Amino acid sequence: MSKILSLTAPLSGVIYPLERVPDPVFAQKLVGDGISIDPTDACLCAPCAGEVMHLHPALHAVTLRAEGGVEVLMHIGIDTVGLKGKGFSPRVKVGDHVEPGAPLIEFDLDEIATHAKSLLTEIIITNGETVQAIERASGTVKAGSDMLLKLTLANGAGAPQGGEGATVTSDAILIPNRTGLHARPAAVLANVAKSFQSEIKLQLGDRTANARSITSLMALEVQHGDKVVVVAKGADAKPAVEKLAKLIAEGLGDEGCAPAPAPATTVVAKIAQPAPRPRSSDPNLLLGVAASPGIAVGKIFQVRREDIAVEEEGHGVEGEKAKLTEAIGKARAQLEALRAQLHARTDPAKAAIFAAHAELLDDPDFLDIATSAIAKGKSAAFAWKTAAKLHAERLAALRNELLAQRANDVRDVGWRVLELLTGVSRHAPNYPNGSVLIAEDLTPSDTATMERGRVVGFATIRGGATSHVAILARSLDIPAIAGIEPAALDVPDGTPVILDAGKASLRLNPPPAEIERIQQLQTRHEARRREDIAHAHEPATTGDGQHVSVFANIGGVKDASQVIGVGGEGVGLVRSEFLFMDRSAAPSEDEQTESYATILQALGPDHHVIIRTLDVGGDKPLPYLPIPREDNPFLGERGIRVGLDRPEVLRTQLRALLRASAGYHLQVMFPMIATVQELRDAKAMLAEESAALGIAPFPCGIMVEVPAVAVMAHAFAAEADFFSIGTNDLTQYTLAMDRGHPKLAPKVDALNPAVLRLIAQTIEGAHAHQRLVGICGGIAGDPHAVPILVGLGIDELSVSLPVIPTVKAQIRRLNAATCRDLAQRALTCATAEEVRALVPEIED
Repeated sequence: MSKILSLTAPLSGVIYPLERVPDPVFAQKLVGDGISIDPTDACLCAPCAGEVMHLHPALHAVTLRAEGGVEVLMHIGIDTVGLKGKGFSPRVKVGDHVEPGAPLIEFDLDEIATHAKSLLTEIIITNGETVQAIERASGTVKAGSDMLLKLTLANGAGAPQGGEGATVTSDAILIPNRTGLHARPAAVLANVAKSFQSEIKLQLGDRTANARSITSLMALEVQHGDKVVVVAKGADAKPAVEKLAKLIAEGLGDEGCAPAPAPATTVVAKIAQPAPRPRSSDPNLLLGVAASPGIAVGKIFQVRREDIAVEEEGHGVEGEKAKLTEAIGKARAQLEALRAQLHARTDPAKAAIFAAHAELLDDPDFLDIATSAIAKGKSAAFAWKTAAKLHAERLAALRNELLAQRANDVRDVGWRVLELLTGVSRHAPNYPNGSVLIAEDLTPSDTATMERGRVVGFATIRGGATSHVAILARSLDIPAIAGIEPAALDVPDGTPVILDAGKASLRLNPPPAEIERIQQLQTRHEARRREDIAHAHEPATTGDGQHVSVFANIGGVKDASQVIGVGGEGVGLVRSEFLFMDRSAAPSEDEQTESYATILQALGPDHHVIIRTLDVGGDKPLPYLPIPREDNPFLGERGIRVGLDRPEVLRTQLRALLRASAGYHLQVMFPMIATVQELRDAKAMLAEESAALGIAPFPCGIMVEVPAVAVMAHAFAAEADFFSIGTNDLTQYTLAMDRGHPKLAPKVDALNPAVLRLIAQTIEGAHAHQRLVGICGGIAGDPHAVPILVGLGIDELSVSLPVIPTVKAQIRRLNAATCRDLAQRALTCATAEEVRALVPEIED
């Protein structure tokens, strides 16, 4: 028989349901379920016997652990955290055992009434999984005598989630991250928290988050300067709190850009609106933003997603839990199959999107909400649908645009499991050949399963260039537009259209002659692509005899085995981070040696291989290599600076590279070099390790990512054996724009004349000392950029594996003298758009 726990009123006053509390966190029951009282007295008393497990530093809230492990949070007033304890006098401390009716906190009614948003006091059950049902009182109650809540405890609720052990609470921790706990630091925190057995929560004011749940942590929206508290219960609670508190105080190895605050008033919000997106006055022309490049000719197919109806009431708690477990298992298998399928079709890194989806299936905060609802008698389908909807809404409401877009991933996972629970199939319809899809939004699963012949392009009302849908579309070479005008949803199926992602436009009912022209152009391009592949092993030499080496950018051992097959003449960039990411400790010297040797063996002794030393920091943190808080991490400790500051990391990698180098053309380059002294220090370490091992050193080059290096190329050429220009970082540092910023990224174009001038300076300075210069950044494979780079005198282009044949073929069609003239004209342009407009003159 289920146990009953009765809570008496901790205050006298009028009862209000949580839904009427003027705070969305309480009203939406994000903290937990319960009730609210508008108090008429000024002493908060214990509603039952229990242990004081937490007293908020602002003294306005206290949590008791009662029978059955039930945690009861009592929060006095709304927005009272800002009073910083003024008007509150605690009568207990953490660890005290109290009896029903014992005073917990006395407070000044007048002080709080005049300085807080509301006096409504919430009594919340924060761990809903311990409670099967709640019976609430109504009307008015008297403190210490009237029943407020009657709780039917769930079976097995007596054991706290974290097991036996004391509750340990950290001191308040000031958040140093400029953008708070966004995705990266939240992921580091969650991963570290998972290494402990204890139940661990992060508390911000009166809200708490499961420290193992990235989604839950992000939903807290912890901002720069906020104070948080780590609360842990279990056998390893103390070391968990100590480690997590230290990491949080240090910034968890990373921080991003501060989001703009929400407008304070309607008037301000209107004034603060950005310039409106272009909207066409032509009824047959709809505009949006580019998500995936290319041009598509086809007919409209509207994608409409119908809701799945579910039964609310379940048929037994254990049976519904079993259904959910089985559905999650099947969903995990589906995601693994989808990941493997995508891995074979395109860039393996993009397949990791579905590995992240699988992680959502294990998200403890997600599962807690669902299992708690099942424990209250709800069906597995209803519980899961509710949990998915809540998580998606929490993410969609975040001010950070990049994080808000991840709500679509939660919806995708939610729908997948819901289909399995209900047996209702929501798989994509059998699209007609040549379909241009129009949708409110699409999911990553929708995109990954598109048949390229049937779906030639798509446009969505929501989403953006940074969404997972856009990333997948680019990897699958499907033209796409995001943010299209809502009028697109009204276009009838079968309407002929031209989707031009380059112009971010959707042309309705185009003239037949225009359709035929584009189709002929596409036919020529496809024939040329097949021809390029057939001649992939021919050298990339211009018609007048200028040779350019075309190398591959690779991210691991598997990629190395494909380089020669697609015509690659070597490897211009091995991103050694693949050995260091997604693990809890750094790789050993032996492990690194084995991996480097495998890559070199795949290329053989006749091909050059350039390996970049570890490039972390900034946007690439490592949980086991935390970097102290920095006001601007992109201008702080990253790249070679990490290796010089932690010499054991760089020396281990250099030793492994030396041991693997025998008999091969290995070259090594150092990332994020900014001063000549940094290069000298790195070379000195190499010389010492080389002497210690008795192995001859390999040539050392540098990445040109900082404008100072391009300007000082003559001086660096006296020290470096070669140069490799990382145009992605060089562009963002030249333009002072974060290339990952959701709003600024479209403006970060490496064909900006300022960047081209720095490339020209680098080549001039290097060639004066007979040093070779390569480019391993994104523009190395950009057809608009290749002729200009050839004209500037570049020696090597290093590109992704799939585009090697195309780049080599393009170079063979060029004339170096014409390219030199083109490059000089590009250097005199004022904008990147003007530069791009030059290229078709020689490409057509």
